[in-house]
Amino acid sequence: MRKNILYRNRIWFVAGLISITSAFILTSCREEKTEVQTKIKAVEINHFSATSNYLPEEKNEKSILLNYQNAIDGFIIPTLKDVEGGYFKCNFQVDNNSDSSQRLYYKIYYQNSTYKFNEYDSLSGTQHKLAHENFYGSWEDIDVTFKAIDLLKPGAQVTITDSFRIVGNPRNEERYFNNGKNDRWKRNPRVGEYQFMLVVCTEKDLKLIPKEVQSIHLKKGAQFINPFYYFKFGEGKNLQETIIADDPVALKVHAKPDLGSGIYVNNESFGGQSYEKSYFCKTCGQDDNLYQNAPVQQFINYVDASTKFNNIPVVMDILKDDYSQIEYNWNKSFFAKEELIPTLIQTSKKPCQTVFSDAKEHKITIKNPGSKAGEWKKESVGIITRHGMTYGKYRVKVKLTELLNKSGVWNGLTNAIWLITQGGGEWNFRRNCNSSRGYMSTYWGGVNDKRVRAVDYSEIDFEIIKTPPYCPDNVFPPVYDHAIAYSNNIKSWHVDFPDDVKASKGKVSVACTNWDMACMEPKRFTTGCNSIDYQGKTYHTFRWDSVYRALTEKQEELDDELFAGPFYYFEIDWRPTEIIWRIGASPDKMRVVGYMNEEVTSIPNNQMLLIVTQEYHNTTWWPGAPYAQDNLPFPLNDIPGEIYEIIIN
Repeated sequence: MRKNILYRNRIWFVAGLISITSAFILTSCREEKTEVQTKIKAVEINHFSATSNYLPEEKNEKSILLNYQNAIDGFIIPTLKDVEGGYFKCNFQVDNNSDSSQRLYYKIYYQNSTYKFNEYDSLSGTQHKLAHENFYGSWEDIDVTFKAIDLLKPGAQVTITDSFRIVGNPRNEERYFNNGKNDRWKRNPRVGEYQFMLVVCTEKDLKLIPKEVQSIHLKKGAQFINPFYYFKFGEGKNLQETIIADDPVALKVHAKPDLGSGIYVNNESFGGQSYEKSYFCKTCGQDDNLYQNAPVQQFINYVDASTKFNNIPVVMDILKDDYSQIEYNWNKSFFAKEELIPTLIQTSKKPCQTVFSDAKEHKITIKNPGSKAGEWKKESVGIITRHGMTYGKYRVKVKLTELLNKSGVWNGLTNAIWLITQGGGEWNFRRNCNSSRGYMSTYWGGVNDKRVRAVDYSEIDFEIIKTPPYCPDNVFPPVYDHAIAYSNNIKSWHVDFPDDVKASKGKVSVACTNWDMACMEPKRFTTGCNSIDYQGKTYHTFRWDSVYRALTEKQEELDDELFAGPFYYFEIDWRPTEIIWRIGASPDKMRVVGYMNEEVTSIPNNQMLLIVTQEYHNTTWWPGAPYAQDNLPFPLNDIPGEIYEIIIN
């Protein structure tokens, strides 16, 4: 039972003495005005609970999981699965302790308090310039403002019961509409804690509350007014006949998609053309159940046609056959140019052939398919979530492929856990880049790409690959000796690596990257190697030049630690002003391997999806890599990776 002191909010209305003149004493309303106009009035609000029908709280908190069933049109909190009727019941008690009747009005507001900007800017003394971005709402019907409470007689007491739910696009912003329909999924509710605020006022104060606060879909000029700012820090704080009551019990929202609920196949991922569907099954395909309920879909990597390379005509299992550095150097040196296989990195042409959802063990398995002579291929594979979110602590539990064999030779794959824009154009634009130059307009464009004020592209990556760190720059790039193809002299073609590269044997680089699209607005936007401190540790950022669209940090880790065990955890903690990358053997042993904040990079604020891939990279993307993709064999066997759990807090 909740202790009375925890949720007893006692605030007193004070009304000034109102003069009565003959002009106001009209026969038709004399009795009503006599009841409410004189003396000091006292009203007390007690027992405010915004979620009274959902679970008893534990330590002033209630937890709820997002329901992915039928959530393709947007998450709803709560659903019929969570509470009877599918709405939270809000209760509060009003006591009129005065000797005058009171006519009162009330409204409930909610706001995500985990991923928000402070409502108040202490420097300007006004609403924080980005507080309007916070996720807040009220009644789902935006035409309903403050609701009236029946006239409360002196000494009377009444308990008010109402209902509400948390939905996407709670301000009904036009940018998220399409053909007159409110696509609430385009601004889904956020994970994290929600706070609830009850506002009760007299008719006099109601007339003083701006229409932009009463109706949150309206703007004052070009900006929304955050009601939590207005009532707690702004002009609403000075209203004399208004009560503000906070529910001391927070609602904490988590997301944990059921990976055994299937994989959906999106036609657009396969070019919108006809393709083979022989691998479709109950847990992977396009039926109505999967469309409505599958939390992920098969991911098809973008293939850059300009990255065609010439691969050695060898098929081997690099990991199991312990492909040695001597074999690598021999194959690199002694295949004639005409023997090489011109190829691109490939993606699946047969949906569901390389991705599997296990309904029994609630996991997903992905497999890079093996190859054979004459059917040469290095095929990337992965999955992507279907429900976009803004901000969150994304933690995945995975058993992805080992990248190095016992000889330290790389198998050519990059293990990646990353967030990517949900796309969509204007509705999903990032916050404007107010630098005079703006963002680079496209992800794939070159140095001559134009700059624009807003883009929808965003990406935050873990990429684990065999490549050296870029910083400090006095050791990058490594200096490799040139091999000479003289078969009778092993030293001429079997050229050893430099000492600094050999010192990293058994290690891979964990690259942490934010694609900020080269927005130069952050005050510490720089190129080359630079440092940033977090919790007593220094991290080194790197950007090639001022038009390069990403900022990267690298840290070397043991391949065996990350991928030889039964599983490992990777976490991207994406917040409004910073991004933190963590890894660990268990959730309680996570350690930071990357950190960036808004001073060094533009933090995305649009909606993104989560991807897990085992993908082949052209090593021209990673200068200094000791092994070149061209000189690594095609895979003999399937290379599996398993995804056990995705949790977003």
